[in-house]
Amino acid sequence: MASSSSAAGDPLAVAVAVRGDGHGSRRAARWAAANLAPVPPGRVALVHVIPPVSFVPSPTGERVPVERMDPEVVEMYAQDRKARAQDVFLPFRRLYGRRSVQVDTVVLEGDSVAEALARYTAESGVRNLVLGSASLSWFRRILRLQDVPTTVLKAMPCSCNVFIVSRRRLTIKFANQPQTGKSYTCIRIQSLSHRAFSLIQRNWLQDKQSLHDLPDDETRKSSGVTSSDSCSQACSSLSTSTNAGKSSESRGGCFLGSLGRKTLGRSRDKEFDSIGQLKEFPYASLSSVEESQLIDDIAKLRKELQGTATIYHEASEDLVHAKKKIQLLPNECSEDLKNVQDALQRDDLLKQTVVHENIKYSGAIREAEMAKEAFVHEAYSKHEAEIVANMMTSEKAKAVDALLSTGKSCRRYSRHEIELATNYFSSAKKIGEGGYGVVYRCTLDHTEVAVKVLQQDSRDKIDEFFKEVEILSQLHHPNLVLLLGFCPEIGCLVYEYMENGSLEDQLTNKKGCQPLHWFLRIQIIFEVARGLAFLHGTKPEPIVHRDLKPGNILLDKNYVSKIGDVGLSKLISDLVPDGLTEYRDTVIAGTLYYMDPEYQLTGTVRPKSDVYALGIIILQLLTGKLPHGLILSAEEAIQKGTLSDILDKSQNDWPIAEAEVLAKLGLHCTALRCRDRPNLESEVLPELENILSRVTAYPKLTSPNVVVPSHFICPILQEVMDDPYVASDGHTYEHRAIKAWLKKHKTSPVTKHRLPNSSIIRSHSLHEAIQQWKQSSG
Repeated sequence: MASSSSAAGDPLAVAVAVRGDGHGSRRAARWAAANLAPVPPGRVALVHVIPPVSFVPSPTGERVPVERMDPEVVEMYAQDRKARAQDVFLPFRRLYGRRSVQVDTVVLEGDSVAEALARYTAESGVRNLVLGSASLSWFRRILRLQDVPTTVLKAMPCSCNVFIVSRRRLTIKFANQPQTGKSYTCIRIQSLSHRAFSLIQRNWLQDKQSLHDLPDDETRKSSGVTSSDSCSQACSSLSTSTNAGKSSESRGGCFLGSLGRKTLGRSRDKEFDSIGQLKEFPYASLSSVEESQLIDDIAKLRKELQGTATIYHEASEDLVHAKKKIQLLPNECSEDLKNVQDALQRDDLLKQTVVHENIKYSGAIREAEMAKEAFVHEAYSKHEAEIVANMMTSEKAKAVDALLSTGKSCRRYSRHEIELATNYFSSAKKIGEGGYGVVYRCTLDHTEVAVKVLQQDSRDKIDEFFKEVEILSQLHHPNLVLLLGFCPEIGCLVYEYMENGSLEDQLTNKKGCQPLHWFLRIQIIFEVARGLAFLHGTKPEPIVHRDLKPGNILLDKNYVSKIGDVGLSKLISDLVPDGLTEYRDTVIAGTLYYMDPEYQLTGTVRPKSDVYALGIIILQLLTGKLPHGLILSAEEAIQKGTLSDILDKSQNDWPIAEAEVLAKLGLHCTALRCRDRPNLESEVLPELENILSRVTAYPKLTSPNVVVPSHFICPILQEVMDDPYVASDGHTYEHRAIKAWLKKHKTSPVTKHRLPNSSIIRSHSLHEAIQQWKQSSG
């Protein structure tokens, strides 16, 4: 594989084989430039042989065989090697550049330099190949080693002249040429000095100049005669001569005659081309010259061998002298040496033992220090945990004491009082069970109450207990279940007892009671909305129930609805705007069908989460159905105009217009996104008051029974109220009766407990219901 830096042209006359180191290549290049360089603008090829790529170096320095590499990578590496090989030609380019000769650079790849050069000359048609001689040629001859020039001489094809240039001599191998004329015996490989070659060249030039002065015919004749005669005379004289000077002159005559014969009739532009045809001129063997060179090399080698023998003799004498000194040493020295060696070995063993013991000692010290640090850290952590626990216990006790001291409406009951009232938590007293405890019906302070006891096997129940006490003790509203007391020893809460149970019991008719009248249902919706509005309007933070459902809406003996189980309520310190979505790491609490979808998805609590549950309860009170699929059925009924088909069949005199408005309000409350739901205070309550006022004036409004409803009767006067007012204990009284009572008492006429405040609120919905009942029954 060859790489050339010039385009292909005519066959080259001269090629010089070079390498990057040594003086031989530079000597050959200078000789070729002085003797064989073509007339400008001729071409000279500089040839350099590199071994083929057998491996590719990796970035880590590892040599990777080309068989394991990608062919493209190998090709890139080979091209890079050839590009770097061009640096070898730089000094030679400058040499020929001064002579205005075009230089071609050729990089060959091959395991053998001789084979690569032979292949190149055969393919390129080079007529003359010039090489530098090998260094230490005499040493190679003695060791019978083959150098590169000798190998090239043997491997080079017969179509090319080979010139091997050494410091003193020139070895030439001529190409084969058919012989004409007289037959004579010649040797193809010749050797001569540089001086002899210069004489031959100068004589040839002089002879050529004299031949050009003659006419053409005489020139051809004389050249033929001179050529044959001089060549014969030169060959004969060279073969018998033993003098180097005479041999050179004879060769000069032969060279001149031969060149004269070949160059007659050619122009001056091709003078040097005749020199390139040196293969045509035979030479005699110069055995005497070769013998004289061999004798000189042998003499030089002999001198070097003598010097080596002298050095060897001196070294032998020194060795004998050293042996004599060793033999003169006394035998005691060997015993002392042995004792010293034993002592040194014992010392080394002791040092190793000391080092080992020091390592063990250091390790023991480190282990002891680590154990000490671990003990100190554990003791500190334990002490710190005890301090934190004591602080938490103290703070919790202070909070409870502060709550007990400030909560005037809550009474603290002892464990014994609760156990006696519940008959030691008898199952006969049990009326219900929730997710956070069991509810018992009993009597405390001559008043029927509901005692809620937290589960004992829950780790979080004591925190839930304090949470409910803290929240409920501060909430007083006619539509919220009133907290009457608590017992911190066993973790129980004492609520007012609701005679008519939960709204869920009324809707599912678990107790076999009469279905709720549609007017009471609308009134319950309004009262629940008022209770929620009160929770959402608390300051400084609003309260969200998070588990509003019919089971947590309780009815007293007058069917006044109150929201219970506020223990799951959450104080929101950072209220999230309705238009934004915020993710919070919180525990999802509530009942599935009443739970805000956005709350289920993001865990974000908002007041409008309770509005969604209120919408489901509105649809349930209208239809009397379970919440599953209720929204879709209500939407379809309103779209098709068949709302009357899904209304509760237990009531046959529904006000259709008001029921449709109420159903649309419930669907509006159950919008998927919080931002799409109505505001409870500004939108829901005004709409419910409007509906309630319209149905109160409804001409067909009739009481479900001729018996006076119990919630129409004043607890103080025990007669139907004309002007009902709601006190802070949540019960409704005749205005004049409760006003007179409050002037003399600070306690509730029903619960007998101290009232939180003396404020009273008129119940417009109940007043309208009483007036309508009186008109219909009268």
